[in-house]
Amino acid sequence: MSARWRMAAVSALAAATVAAAAFARRAGRTPQPARLAPIVVRSDLVARPVIVSAPVRPRIRGPVERALDGVPVSVELTSYCLRGTTRRGRWVREGIVAADPRIFPLSRYVELFAEDRYLGRFLVDDTGLRIRGPIIDVWLSTCDASRQFGRQRGLAVLVPRATAP
Repeated sequence: MSARWRMAAVSALAAATVAAAAFARRAGRTPQPARLAPIVVRSDLVARPVIVSAPVRPRIRGPVERALDGVPVSVELTSYCLRGTTRRGRWVREGIVAADPRIFPLSRYVELFAEDRYLGRFLVDDTGLRIRGPIIDVWLSTCDASRQFGRQRGLAVLVPRATAP
């Protein structure tokens, strides 16, 4: 990457930070300092490295409670339409959801309810980079359907495993 492109990237990041602060002020909020991690960018135009900041992925603080069999958990429902394989190495398909494995264990079934309608029984077979906490990401076959699904509040019930007689 040339020095000119590096400097353009630094300038764009600085402009975005200033714009975000201005947007927060217009919305009546005080701009909060972003949680940032330093990234060092070396440039041929300056003698020392230029420090640029990049957002840090949010982490859940405190203990995360694991879902219990048959107990409803309040969740946020989202959807995705990516192709490929799941965390467990299977191809994505209808009936697959991504969830935080600390709350909903992999290879278990959950029943989902959005508002007052039943969505169905889904297999927790995937995780996601941004799936932290009580969020369930439902796989849909088309991206249009995924956009229409949007974000919804709902309930998830972990289905008890069948016991052998």
